[in-house]
Amino acid sequence: MAKHTQAWMGMPKKRWPLMLVAFLSLSTAMVLFIRPNSSVPCTPTTAADNNHFVDQDNQIRSSLQLGNAPSPLDFMKSKLVLMVSHELSLSGGPLLLMELAFLLRGVGADVVWMTNQKPPEPDQVIYSLESKMLDRGVQVLPAKGEKAVDTAIKADLVILNTAVAGKWLDAVLKEKVSLVLPKVLWWIHEMRGHYFKVEYVKHLPFVAGAMIDSHTTADYWKNRTRERLGIKMPETYVVHLGNSKELMDVAEDSVAKRVLREHVRESLGVRNDDLLFAIINSMIYCWLVVTYAQSLIGVSRGKGQDLFLRSFYESLQLIQEKKLQVPTLHAVVVGSDMNAQTKFETELRKFVAEKRIQDRVHFVNKTLAVAPYLASIDVLVQNSQARGECFGRITIEAMAFRLPVLGTAAGGTMEIVVNGTTGFLHPVGKEGVTPLANNIVKMATHVEKRLTMGKKGYERVKERFLEHHMAQRIALVLKDVLQKAARQN
Repeated sequence: MAKHTQAWMGMPKKRWPLMLVAFLSLSTAMVLFIRPNSSVPCTPTTAADNNHFVDQDNQIRSSLQLGNAPSPLDFMKSKLVLMVSHELSLSGGPLLLMELAFLLRGVGADVVWMTNQKPPEPDQVIYSLESKMLDRGVQVLPAKGEKAVDTAIKADLVILNTAVAGKWLDAVLKEKVSLVLPKVLWWIHEMRGHYFKVEYVKHLPFVAGAMIDSHTTADYWKNRTRERLGIKMPETYVVHLGNSKELMDVAEDSVAKRVLREHVRESLGVRNDDLLFAIINSMIYCWLVVTYAQSLIGVSRGKGQDLFLRSFYESLQLIQEKKLQVPTLHAVVVGSDMNAQTKFETELRKFVAEKRIQDRVHFVNKTLAVAPYLASIDVLVQNSQARGECFGRITIEAMAFRLPVLGTAAGGTMEIVVNGTTGFLHPVGKEGVTPLANNIVKMATHVEKRLTMGKKGYERVKERFLEHHMAQRIALVLKDVLQKAARQN
């Protein structure tokens, strides 16, 4: 059997003080390292198509204020913002909306949260998340009833989160929906075909705007809604996500990274000079009162772990055939579940056993501790299939740790990774197995190139993908939507 590791078990007591130092910088009152949790289809955007979108990058570079300067969201002070989420869970969409809620509360906005779908029985995750929002001054109200309607009408801005939240409009607002649509900003993260239903998005053309995580996702929505539903998207704002300050603190702390690297590698049974290539699935940090909670996303075919392992095996064969002198290579698959192995995960383990590479492949349980693995590996593999990731926050998190990225040439990954500069891109599907294997060999044989790519990736994150970049991008969107709503009223 391939190795299965729970990396945080059996830590020597003498290491706890240093580990606490590392994680205290990570675990502030609310830490949300969020990325969309589905490997959803995205279509590359052409230069002509980009004219359709509101792209704020040039404005951000010219106007961004750093340090102790005022927040770009300060104009939201005293504004009443209603946020409607289709669910409240430890998945990317709801947590990303919570992150925005806390940013707005930080500048003095009045924020009201409603969850459209809740289970009939008490839910510990929902209770914990609602408690954290209440602690931060976010009002939590029922999504139905007269108070919900009154709040929507009085709000300066209504943010619908995900396509499914569109069901709330008719179900709750009924004949008053037309009073609210002009001040609705629809934040969309999904790309699966079953979300393109009239009952979800029939009001989409009439809202103030749609906010989407990448150009590829926005382009897909524009084409899909027109071709499949015959409706037109509203003005669409593309807002790339950003790394939190807490993650950057760890990524830039050489002592913390060294301690994390040593411990994880020790737990995996690999040496310091071995080369680790990792595919990491759905890591979401969420500080819930005093404990961490876990996103329950495991390995899946859409994330491409099977094709990655085939590429890794092929790279080992190439190294042996060419008699290349390289460090020992290891593959790490983070997101496993040894207690509930799926058919797909069983296939992965069977492949590893058949190829007799159990000593080179390590399956790691689902975990929230993304920072230790980013600190311990040498290369991130982002192998999402079909149309790729809508954005892929793990990619910018890895780049913050100065890691080169080997990603599929699809979806939002192409908006993050600069091919040949911060990593290499390869095709999706079986056609990408050999190119990825070759890129793994390149990373193993060209040390300086690997390190330079990691450095360039870090520089790209500092330039474009930090929390304050995301806040500035969102601020430009909110200003525009508020102005539209004011004109309508």
